[in-house]
Amino acid sequence: MRLVLASTSPARLAVLRAAGIEPLVRPSDVDEDAVLAAAGPLSPAETVLTLAKAKALAVADAGEALDGLVLGGDSMFEVDGVIYGKPGTPEIARERWERQRGRTGTLWSGHWLVDRREGASGEGIGAVKSAEVTFVDDLDDAEIEAYIASGEPLFVAGAFTIDSLGGAFIERIDGDPSTVIGISLPVIRRLTRELGAQWTDLWNRPRAAS
Repeated sequence: MRLVLASTSPARLAVLRAAGIEPLVRPSDVDEDAVLAAAGPLSPAETVLTLAKAKALAVADAGEALDGLVLGGDSMFEVDGVIYGKPGTPEIARERWERQRGRTGTLWSGHWLVDRREGASGEGIGAVKSAEVTFVDDLDDAEIEAYIASGEPLFVAGAFTIDSLGGAFIERIDGDPSTVIGISLPVIRRLTRELGAQWTDLWNRPRAAS
């Protein structure tokens, strides 16, 4: 049985690989703005779950014989009741870091799993997991500028990572760390079992010799 990842996120791929899974990567081509506009007002949890579902179904229903489980994911960062996706530009990334340094926000990660094994059909099931992220309060402007210049924060939810350059600017995480990276392994395991499959059947990546 194969896991199909409906995402090009290097972080999600790295988490799955570390967990013994080499997924088949099939990027989704979803207009996120159109999906959200059609859905109407949503809470942060509903937003990430709606987008995760749209991405998973776009790949699952694309016509390719996948014979596996298709996983879609989406993440947003919430500060003071406002949710933020990927900043996209240095200017927006800088504004966000100036706002969130020394503060605590919530990283929301939505997961949607569709069963496309032979004979299976349906829209699948999903779940949302969140974690609280607290940033260091002594982050200076020079560090912010250097981080933005690296390009890393431009294309990740909340304009930060915990598993690369941004990790030094995180004071504390309350919750599952993999959720902050964009994919909660415990959630995916539970959804896999709810679809009648075994998590361990997805293990297909040889472990390096110690």
